[in-house]
Amino acid sequence: MNQQTTPLLDAVERLIHTNPAYFRIPGHRLDRGISSRLTDRTGSRIFAYDVTETPFTDDLHAPEGAIREAQELLRDLYGADESFFLVNGTTCGNEAMILSAAFEGQEIMIARNAHKSAMMGLVLSGAKPVYVTPAVIDAWGIQGAVEPCAVRALFREHPKCTALLLVHPTYYGICSKLQEIADICHENNALLLVDEAHGGHLYFDKTLSGERRGALACGADLCVQSMHKVTGALTQSSVLHIKSHGVREEALLRVAQNLHLVQSTSPSYLLMISLDCARYELAMHGEQMYEKAAALAEDARRRINRIEGFACLEETAQTALDRTKLVFSARGLGISGFALDALLLERFNVHVELSDHENVLAVVTYANVQEDLDRLVDACAAISDTYRNAEEKYDTCVIKDRVCFPKLPEQVLTPRQAYFAPKREIAWEDAVGAVSGQLIAPYPPGIPALYAGEVVSREAWEYIEDFRKRGRHIHGADKDGQLRTIKVIG
Repeated sequence: MNQQTTPLLDAVERLIHTNPAYFRIPGHRLDRGISSRLTDRTGSRIFAYDVTETPFTDDLHAPEGAIREAQELLRDLYGADESFFLVNGTTCGNEAMILSAAFEGQEIMIARNAHKSAMMGLVLSGAKPVYVTPAVIDAWGIQGAVEPCAVRALFREHPKCTALLLVHPTYYGICSKLQEIADICHENNALLLVDEAHGGHLYFDKTLSGERRGALACGADLCVQSMHKVTGALTQSSVLHIKSHGVREEALLRVAQNLHLVQSTSPSYLLMISLDCARYELAMHGEQMYEKAAALAEDARRRINRIEGFACLEETAQTALDRTKLVFSARGLGISGFALDALLLERFNVHVELSDHENVLAVVTYANVQEDLDRLVDACAAISDTYRNAEEKYDTCVIKDRVCFPKLPEQVLTPRQAYFAPKREIAWEDAVGAVSGQLIAPYPPGIPALYAGEVVSREAWEYIEDFRKRGRHIHGADKDGQLRTIKVIG
């Protein structure tokens, strides 16, 4: 197929150029009815592309024309058997993968650092999760890769697991030994599902080998990618890929049907056009795009490492990293990640992706320019100059104790059982020992510290409480975000 084409963009343009008398939805009539409050600031042309299903523009839920061709081009680019556009984000892709892989009562292995959308998939499917815990990188206080030996051991304990859902790379850019894990899954007649939300660009680093390759190249049966995160599509646009390895093929056949369940019946053509065009750019310039981002990040990493009090996470023999993710800390100055994030934003207008107790993460993409990285590095140097010799530290942010990840809580109910169980509300300070009726996930990165149906352990309570006291955003908290109360079972 000709990767130099953009079939969906072209189809919508053909519709616009016919100058139709338009009586379909949406009601703004090809840009004429958009509020001037918006168009005075943005211009109106793009809104003409916000159309619906027509004979020109195809139908996402039964594609036969332009959407089908655009998805086939995506399939060929990534080397999949079949690929799908997603307009409800990677969230709906994770849900569809879990729904396809495991029925109610069946066991499915889930990496404990999975996004909270995994729990939504478990609620929908009724499957029973068996959690595999990633290794911890102690020197940085973050979770790292899922080890193949841990996966193999869990399959010995739970031989009927139908699939494993893994995150690759993690939010911090850490990659697991995916090929080895895929082999273990397939040996156990299980599917490998990969949340590759942050990894759609890895396929275009032609220097890669081993665990830093893309999921499909490493043996994944299903994977979902957030094309908006690093490859240029609009926010909320993602893709799902299927690549069969002869394991549980009946589950793979359910994917399209399950996408109907979790995707909107009014898909945004702006999102789908952005996917079509992002695929085009990757096909034409993907290697150059990745290399630019990696070079910018690696240069900044070297420069930040030379700043007193700062350090960057580096690749080691044990830790494979996505080169475009820049994880760094100012722990040498006694400054926490949360406070470093605030300093960068409030004093230098430098926005980073996330912060934790010790670190911050800057995501570098092809669209960054050298000036962006210079501003980041210069801000770090200025912070070092201010605090390295200060008699009084920035005392609201001094790192006191390293926060430990809690052990896996006891699972009393499946997420689906807990979702539908009767609940009552109690004070958060009284929650230890109760069975949580809700998911609790510090955000970002949206990784649950507690799933619904799990006992609130003292460890888990203290871990979440530390985030709460620092004023961090917590998904699952009450309406004001303060987590004063929690819903519990019974």
